[in-house]
Amino acid sequence: MSAAASVSTGFTPDVASTGSAKYELRCRECHKSWGNQPRSICDYCFSPLEVFYDYAALRGTFTRERIASRAPDMWRYAELLPLPQGYRPSLPVGFTPLLRAPQLAERMGAENLFIKNDAVCLPTLSFKDRVVAVALAQARSFGFDTVACSSTGNLANSVAAQAARNGFKAWIFVPADLEPAKILGTQVYGAKLVRIAGSYDQVNRLCSQIADEHRWGFVNVNLRPYYAEGSKTVGFEIAEQFEWRLPDNVVVPMAGGSLITKIKKAFDELIQLGLVEAKPVKFFGAQATGCSPIATAVKAGNAEIEPQKPATLARSLAIGNPADGHYAIKAITKSGGWAEDVSDPEMIESIQLLAETEGIFTETAGGVTTGCARKLYRQGRIAPEETTVLCITGNGLKTTDVLAGKYEPGEPIRPKLTEFEAFLQTTEFSEIMEGLK
Repeated sequence: MSAAASVSTGFTPDVASTGSAKYELRCRECHKSWGNQPRSICDYCFSPLEVFYDYAALRGTFTRERIASRAPDMWRYAELLPLPQGYRPSLPVGFTPLLRAPQLAERMGAENLFIKNDAVCLPTLSFKDRVVAVALAQARSFGFDTVACSSTGNLANSVAAQAARNGFKAWIFVPADLEPAKILGTQVYGAKLVRIAGSYDQVNRLCSQIADEHRWGFVNVNLRPYYAEGSKTVGFEIAEQFEWRLPDNVVVPMAGGSLITKIKKAFDELIQLGLVEAKPVKFFGAQATGCSPIATAVKAGNAEIEPQKPATLARSLAIGNPADGHYAIKAITKSGGWAEDVSDPEMIESIQLLAETEGIFTETAGGVTTGCARKLYRQGRIAPEETTVLCITGNGLKTTDVLAGKYEPGEPIRPKLTEFEAFLQTTEFSEIMEGLK
């Protein structure tokens, strides 16, 4: 069933009354169980909580055949998502294209390069639609009527849109310098937008305080363990789209550091359940030079993060004190991967490169991913023949301001053939002169 088939009548997935009660929150460090409740931190050791599943109950029943019988969206992996029993999703989120990128590969000196293109994810054109969909499932289960988030942009859009779709009130907190398109793409859904004169890290601290005072479901605060699980579906889809094989390398943009750890968790779960054969996969993290706390730590051989003050146009990655930074470092270093960063000019050049070679218009985070991948090939950290996936996580229509002044529309010509022929000669001459430079 295609996504288009469900537009007019409401979305009904092929997974009937999906969801499993066989999951719970546990501390990542001391492993104390916390059941299922809106919390993200262990009160005993103050470490983050993680969703754990009863894999023994799934083994032998969660099969490739069963997955293939379901609609092409992220809900086909429902048993490995923290969904309440009987949950029925309202949107066909996910199952975005995995595309071979031959022209980009040629420019990078690669042979087996692929793009996981979440720039076309429903409903708001970023991978954040995945995590929000899972978080709101739990928000309803816990009885919240208001959902909220701190955001660098894409999450704001997704929470606002899906809150409207699912009948929640929404409050969105963002840094005041957020891109205009992302502000508009939040307000249009009727959400309450609060702009904060400070960095994302300051916005996030404020939201943690608000969550203690108001009974609201903050998707990346008290619902964060559930929310983060939505990112695993990127990994599930990559494996399935490779006909149930794992790639050699994955290059992932890093802000809070959660996405790269969850793709790794997805691969580990598929191996544990026998859906794919075990093989080493190297994870490579991509950051902007103006905000690269995880990449800086990896390069220095440090296991912990030293917070940074963001100074980059890649606002969607501008988190100076990433919540999952420590775990992102572990995922990268234990896999034999690496982390790189690119400057803002390199990022903008890479946005243009991806568009000109593969027809994919990505936002700033995708420019960072593409630019870092190019560096990794040049450094020899990724071999040309290895199967490598670049995760493009958002759409370029959200950050058009970074390309301001890069393209001129040109003077209009009259609708006459003679005028066009003159224009053509001028254009060809200009291209010849440009090639001689």
